[in-house]
Amino acid sequence: MCGVTGLWQRHGGARDTLLAQAQAMSARLSHRGPDDSGVWCDEAAGIALAQRRLSILDLSPAGHQPMRSTDGRHVIVFNGEIYNHLELRERLHAEHAAPAWRGHSDTETLLACFVAWGVERTLQATGGMFAFALWDRQQRSLTLARDRMGEKPLYYGWQGDTLLFGSELKALKAHAAFRADIDRGALALLLRHDCIPAPHAIYRGVSKLRPGHLLRMPADAPREAQPEPYWRYNEAVSAGLGEPLIATDAAATDALEAQLGASVGAQMLSDVPLGAFLSGGIDSSTIVALMQARSDRPVRTFTIGFSESGYDEAAHAKAVARHLGTEHTELYVHPEDALAVIPRLPAIFCEPFGDSSQIPTFLISQLTRREVTVALSGDGGDELFGGYNRYLAARTTWEKAQRLPPLARRAAAGALRVVAPAAWDRLFERIKPLSPKRWHLATPGDKAQKLADVLTLSSGQAFFLHLASQWRDPASIVLGAQEPPTLLTDPEAWPHTGNLAQWMMAMDAQTYLPDDILVKVDRAAMANSLETRVPMLDHRVVELAWRVPLRQKIRDGQGKWLLRQVLYRHVPRALVERPKMGFGIPLDSWLRGPLRDWAEAQLDESRLRQEGYFQPAAIRQKWKEHLSGRRNWQHQLWTVLMFQAWLEENRRAPA
Repeated sequence: MCGVTGLWQRHGGARDTLLAQAQAMSARLSHRGPDDSGVWCDEAAGIALAQRRLSILDLSPAGHQPMRSTDGRHVIVFNGEIYNHLELRERLHAEHAAPAWRGHSDTETLLACFVAWGVERTLQATGGMFAFALWDRQQRSLTLARDRMGEKPLYYGWQGDTLLFGSELKALKAHAAFRADIDRGALALLLRHDCIPAPHAIYRGVSKLRPGHLLRMPADAPREAQPEPYWRYNEAVSAGLGEPLIATDAAATDALEAQLGASVGAQMLSDVPLGAFLSGGIDSSTIVALMQARSDRPVRTFTIGFSESGYDEAAHAKAVARHLGTEHTELYVHPEDALAVIPRLPAIFCEPFGDSSQIPTFLISQLTRREVTVALSGDGGDELFGGYNRYLAARTTWEKAQRLPPLARRAAAGALRVVAPAAWDRLFERIKPLSPKRWHLATPGDKAQKLADVLTLSSGQAFFLHLASQWRDPASIVLGAQEPPTLLTDPEAWPHTGNLAQWMMAMDAQTYLPDDILVKVDRAAMANSLETRVPMLDHRVVELAWRVPLRQKIRDGQGKWLLRQVLYRHVPRALVERPKMGFGIPLDSWLRGPLRDWAEAQLDESRLRQEGYFQPAAIRQKWKEHLSGRRNWQHQLWTVLMFQAWLEENRRAPA
């Protein structure tokens, strides 16, 4: 795990200047790689590459970057891990194409594969997470690439005649040519989704390379180059649905356990201490169980707990850890610990980011880094195996609602809105002892309001976009904004599934997962110099998941059915069976309590008007309603607050 960056001045440049610029950009990424740094340049070509290294594999100088291929043609800066790189070395040996190896790093393996097979064939053969920049000294061309699922980030953009690229925006901003002009369309997307989806970025002229894409820029026309996919998620969906897994429940469980176990085993390869996040939920418990099954000593596991009722999973994690025999570390976090993270968020996230679970994610990463350098996580299980409640809603609430006349749906929506969210919460809490488990919902009041909002929508796709939106019409909130198109608004980019629940899963895997979940994990972990790995996002697990029929994912009103069967082979059902709980904080009450003064200053009407990004009246209205307790606008307000805090931080940060 590392930070990579660089620049390309098409008309060349002085060596000392190129090196100084690249070093300045690299210095902004020191948190991503505190163990080593390196820079390389070709002044005639105007190219400079730099890297900050967090040493994981091959801790010797043989793993130093930027790294040159043995024939001297290619130079690379690489961030990530190639989990099957030893297998790739064996293939090169079998083809008599292996060089005299200098070390055992996966970066060296990757370079040797580029020499033997070319870039695209190499990418097709790799299994891993990565973002890299590869310079071809012979053709004077630059290639940028990102892994299939988007675990590792890569920004790029032209500033005048200079191309800048890097793992985080803060590296690009360190270059003297960078113009920090905010893209109001991207800001509108932030308000809708809590994040800015690729390829968009908060600054004009900057893009994020999309997952599964590469960008090849030839020397004669680099600015005209466009990203192209080397792997398409929709094709994995179509292939899986076209060749479904025809197997008994037991055989399907065997197949998933074998494939996921192989991914876990490959991702446990490390030359530094390794552990795992453990919440006690289905996903993380499955990963830890498969890790422990492959280890001859206790796996290190980590969890944090909160004292607030409804937000603490530490006891569940501890029970799972005790059963599996892991070496478990837990830390109970007080509200002041979480609140202390908030001032750091604008520096941790290089562009504004509105998912408030960034706070506990940072805290668990901080705890974990005290003991290990690498941590496996359970992300991806919901999108692949139908874990989110909205997939169940697609099969129940949405389908049932469509059977009602429009007038009846509008009447039902009105009835739901009459009762305040807090009143719904109290009602469900009172009937909980007498109600079936499927009614044991987290935040039922918010869910009632969301149900009211969607009852009158006209299509399943509109239903999903509504659920994926915080501010419903963000372009009316952001002054001068025109909301740009995204995957969610482009029917030509949609997968063909023939089923709304599966369509939603495929869309989440290409939007919410890489743009929100993986961004959150990468930035929070890297701020602590911790490498995270996500075994469920191995492309072979993804491809198998799409062969699994929906009835083996969602069954009897419960998601992740098949994944649960794998877990039950290792952990008693009673230890993990409970309503789904998000990795959250009591943000709604904090905004009315300890964060109130800070939020009031950020949302001050005169400040909003002076800065000129938002329509103050709409924001102030939601703030007043939230303070009164009539509505819970925590998510909408938090996204605005994160932009305001980010804007303040970046104004005072050095250029």
